[in-house]
This record gives sequence, C-alpha cells and structure tokens, in this order.
Amino acid sequence: MNKIQKILGIALFVSVVLPVYAENKYNPIVNSVYSLGISPDATASGMGDLGAATDPDVNSQYWNPAKYAQIESKAGFGFSYTPWLSKLASDIDLAYLAGYYKLDDRQSLSASLRYFSLGEVILRTAIEDPGYSIQPYEFAFDVAYSRMLSERLSMAVAMRYIVSDLMSGDEPAGKAFAADVAAYYKQPVYFGSRRGALAFGANISNIGTKISYDGGNTSYFIPTNLRLGTSLSYPIDDFNALRFSLDVNKLLVPTPSDSTEVTTDESSIAGIFKSFGDAPGGLSEELQEIYGSVGVEYAYNNQFFVRGGYYYENQYKGNRKYFTFGAGFKMSMFRLDASYLVSQSQTNPLDETLRFSLGFDMEGLRAMLGK
Repeated sequence: MNKIQKILGIALFVSVVLPVYAENKYNPIVNSVYSLGISPDATASGMGDLGAATDPDVNSQYWNPAKYAQIESKAGFGFSYTPWLSKLASDIDLAYLAGYYKLDDRQSLSASLRYFSLGEVILRTAIEDPGYSIQPYEFAFDVAYSRMLSERLSMAVAMRYIVSDLMSGDEPAGKAFAADVAAYYKQPVYFGSRRGALAFGANISNIGTKISYDGGNTSYFIPTNLRLGTSLSYPIDDFNALRFSLDVNKLLVPTPSDSTEVTTDESSIAGIFKSFGDAPGGLSEELQEIYGSVGVEYAYNNQFFVRGGYYYENQYKGNRKYFTFGAGFKMSMFRLDASYLVSQSQTNPLDETLRFSLGFDMEGLRAMLGK
C-alpha cells in the first residue's frame, strides 16, 4: 500500500469506518475528497444539514445554486468556518467563501471556494525515525449560472475544479472536474388570510471525473450526490413565522461488494447509473443508502432566528445520527449565524462543535456608506 492509500485509509477510518461493526452488514459507500460532503455554513447546519428547498441565502451555492435566481438582494458574499475533529486537533478545519451577483431579475452568477486543511501530519518510516512534516489539504472552486424558467421555477448549472493534495508535494495531487445541475420551485400558499410559501428543490452535485493520486493508475470516485428537498413556511402572525424543511440524499457512487473495496474500473457516469441497483443486499440495502435531514426554523420579524434539526444515516452505511441547534441575527447589511452539533453515535468528527457564518448584503453596505 503506497503513502496515498495510507492517507486515504486513515481519512476513511476517521470519518466513515468508526461506527459499530456488524458482520457481513456494515458496507458504507466509500469515495475520495470526503471534504466535499461537509456542510459548510452554520445556517443550514443548524437545521440538520439541509438546504435543497430552504429560502435562498448567500450560501445557496453548496445546497442548491438554482435558488440564487430567486434571491431578493442584488449581491452578497459570506464566510463560514468549521473546526474538524476539534476534540483531537486544533489545526483541522474547513473555510468556505461564497458570493453571488444578480445580472437582472431573472438570472444570477455565483461562486464559492472551500479549503479543507488536514493540519500537520508527521510521516515516519520507523518508530525511531524523527520523520518529516506534511500539510495535506483539499480545495474546490466553482462558479454557477442560475436562471428563472417561469414565474416560480429556476434552474442552475455549476462547474467545479477540485484539488486533493494528500502528500503535500511528495506525490502528485489529485485533480478532478465536476458539475452540478439544480432546480428550485417556490409558490405561495395561504393559511386563511396569511401568506406562506411551499418550495421544492433538487440538486445533482459533483457529476464529473474520477480522481487519481498516482498519475491515473488508480482512480477513485468523488462524492456525486442526489439531493431532494421540500420546505414550508407558516406565518403565525405579522412578526412570527415557522419554517419546516426536509432533505433526502443518495450518493450516486457504486456500492462496494465488500467493505475493503475502494476503487473500480468503471467510469464515473457508469457508476452513477449502477449506484441505483448494485447493493449486494438488494433493495433493502439500497434503501439503507438513503439518508436525510429534518429541520425547523423560528423567525421573529425575519431578523432573529432559532433553529433545530436531526440528521439520520443508517448504521450500516456510516451511522451518522445527530441533532443540531442554531441561532442567527440578520440586519440590512449583514447576518451572523451559529450552529452546534450533538451526535447520537460515536462517529461524528463535528460532535460538540460550534460553527459560524457571516454574510454581507451589498445593497445594505452601500446604503450604510451612503453610496
């Protein structure tokens, strides 16, 4: 096993393979560039890590870029920070920057940059060897175009460039290209005389090439994912509102025939189609590969927010189960959000971790500066 495979094996063990084992049943889907699956912002993370059909905001690029075509503000940008394995290390984290600009009332451009640092890793060839230090990292940069296709339906296409450097220059960095295709539909609904909203969203993300760390001799799947969601906004009165949301997901990556299989010779596109019916356990195992989130948000005057959510993943497919809590504050020029995660299993690197997001509205900033 070469150095790259060792690093991948450690990453998979820490993030996927720590759950309870069950003979002949534990069979999680494995892929490379695990950081692409980490939810980047505190707003969505406070509701159980969901966002396919929630209201558009500055961080919609990750969840559903089609929402930008229906955002009210002209332009905005935001920054989010997520500590990773904070109980074990202080130098592993995810930084995320996102922004958007509305070209007109029907179309928008958006972009995001994520940087995942794996901290300092000491490599040794023997116990007495002092070793040497490397700093592996992964990053992804993407741009998206979204457009209204009707009064209530918008769609988007995003293009992404991915780099995964696990050996910090000692071995070739893995590189991949991917695309997202997303849709968002929102319509008003009435509860007596009060107006709420019902929304649906879909996003197939990371449709692209496989990634290799040895010049193409061995290739790994990236986390192609299908996300479907719905959201309902219920106005209690003129100042108070509740929003209920649900997301379901499925990784469009082949199921390994056993828990040690990491790569195959199939193309990524073939893997997408195969992923719907290749589980060794048949339909029951395919259904185990569907994971999801439910969340609720209370809003006062659309300025103060309190959130909660629950995330579920089958015990044989990763065993991530956790509650999330969040709060936010919004003004005309900026918003600040925070979230906290409480895991129900011993498998989550974000257990008891506090995350933050800060967003800015360009129109609000311009008004404050008097321009």
